[in-house]
Amino acid sequence: MNATKKIYTDGSCLGNPGAGGYAAIIIDDKNNRVEIVGGERETTNNRMELMAAIEALKKVSADDYIELFTDSSYLKNAFTKGWLVNWKRNGWQTTNKTPVLNIDLWKKLDALILKRNVKFNWVKGHAGNSLNERCDKLARAEATKQKNRPAKITEDKLMQERCDKLALKEATKQKNKPAEKVKPVQLTLF
Repeated sequence: MNATKKIYTDGSCLGNPGAGGYAAIIIDDKNNRVEIVGGERETTNNRMELMAAIEALKKVSADDYIELFTDSSYLKNAFTKGWLVNWKRNGWQTTNKTPVLNIDLWKKLDALILKRNVKFNWVKGHAGNSLNERCDKLARAEATKQKNRPAKITEDKLMQERCDKLALKEATKQKNKPAEKVKPVQLTLF
């Protein structure tokens, strides 16, 4: 193993679902810190908790020993209580035989964890842990940023706008184009 790294993560959502943000802080054995933030305009708090862990784990070497600190029981318990193992064994179904929520993110996280040595630790949120508080502040700021972002334009609407602009451009070009002289064509019938 190369080094020990600590990762603190948090997710935030303004409404649930709503605009969301995530943050992670990676600390190496020399106390150097890297902060990671991101978000989505329409998401859930649990998705943001998972995204924080995913994005942080992408940034560390598979050879590092990782201590991951989270205030999300959803994230921690999936690994420490065997939920993830059971979901996979049951074809990504819960014990109630319902599909696991956020399966796309769980699969990404599972792939990252399989290549790493990660110890999950739970910290109580909003209880004075300075690194958890920092992640919370960053995640909330990102969620606010996402909330204020314009609504996403669908691909169909974007394509329609492009077609409309091209049609208008072509119509304007044709309108301003001088009329061509047409040469008479002589047809010969057999």
